[in-house]
Amino acid sequence: METLIKKVVKVESGEIKALLWSFGYFFFLLSTYYMLLPLRDAMGIEGGTRGLSWLFAATFVAMLITAPFQAALVARLRRSVFIPVVYLFLVANMLIFWALMQAHVAPVIVARAFFIWITVFSVFTVSVFWSFMADLYSAEQSKRLFGFIGAGGSIGSILGPILTGTLVQQVGVPNLLLIASVLLVCAVLCASRLEGAAAEAQASLGDFQAASAGRQKAPVGGGMFDGFALLFKSPYLGGIGLWVFLLSFAGTMLYFVQADVVAAAATDTATRTEIFARIAKWVGILSLAIQLLATGRIIKAIGTGRAAALLPLVFVAGFVAVALNPAVLLVVAGFQAVQRATNFGIANLARESLWTVVSREEKFKAKNIIDGSVFRAADALNAQIFNGLHALMAVPALAGVAALVCGGWALLSLWLGRTQEQKARQIAATPPQA
Repeated sequence: METLIKKVVKVESGEIKALLWSFGYFFFLLSTYYMLLPLRDAMGIEGGTRGLSWLFAATFVAMLITAPFQAALVARLRRSVFIPVVYLFLVANMLIFWALMQAHVAPVIVARAFFIWITVFSVFTVSVFWSFMADLYSAEQSKRLFGFIGAGGSIGSILGPILTGTLVQQVGVPNLLLIASVLLVCAVLCASRLEGAAAEAQASLGDFQAASAGRQKAPVGGGMFDGFALLFKSPYLGGIGLWVFLLSFAGTMLYFVQADVVAAAATDTATRTEIFARIAKWVGILSLAIQLLATGRIIKAIGTGRAAALLPLVFVAGFVAVALNPAVLLVVAGFQAVQRATNFGIANLARESLWTVVSREEKFKAKNIIDGSVFRAADALNAQIFNGLHALMAVPALAGVAALVCGGWALLSLWLGRTQEQKARQIAATPPQA
């Protein structure tokens, strides 16, 4: 196994166990999410596409409320306790939604509540995962290993929609939640084993980020609202926040165009779920191919900033294609698949690498604010921006505006990459604290 892995990724022998448990952890986590993602998208248009902008606003409010509680938990609980507590609480939430759907309680209200919940779920669980990874691996290791770890998530993102597309007509929508709950429990088990594997790696290698395994596992400390203050103290974190805002802008523009096209192409929830599942499946396949064959080499060769800039450049090309073919389902679906594959295959991993050079408090508190509250605030604002622009101009013109904004986003990516390299050099030149 070690020989096979070393043919795909540049990994040291002492890193193998931690790498494999990280891979498994992300695999089960994204299997869970991608089982539920097509269901979320179908639920989102259950009451009509015009209500989507308000769902985005409600999601932002939910993220704003939950972020301080996450910070309070991470401040007081050891990492090995915090992660399973959070994920098992979310398993309990899934079982509640299963009971409500099974009993057909207020279908439209439950559908909208589920849309909000699963969006919070996705941001929260994935943000915690990458905070964990940034706490374990150095900036140099992230360039080598995050592609392989991300491939675990991509395999999960392939399995999830395949399970949904295969089973939704047979077992029904509510019972998908029971299967997803089992997958999330498996992610918890992998996270627990990763703690032990990381300790072994720290004992055998000198390049893991903290000088003491005890310091890494200890509670972060501080207050529950510290994450908000951290964002205003660092231009670097502010730049990451702006990067996330622009990701939301581009994604929201495309999401609403896709929603209108899919709503016109299918009229029932099950068929719409199948369409979204097929898109998600191809995203996973493309992402996996990129991560296994190219991510580590690309980020290592061109640097974090240029790797992050690939996504806005894909959006530029995609919006130009939409401007020329605004109502064609194949064009919109293909654009969605390519941009998400680029995001998950390269750009997202480059963005997560940016966090390896900041403090633990910034990783576990400010990161959650950016991934959650900032991103969902951007979603809510960008949803209103879309409605305003759509009222003033047709989709082709709107796509042209989006393409111009994405050009500026690419320039921001380059600046963040240069700043990360400077911080990494400073860390390497500073002796670790005992």
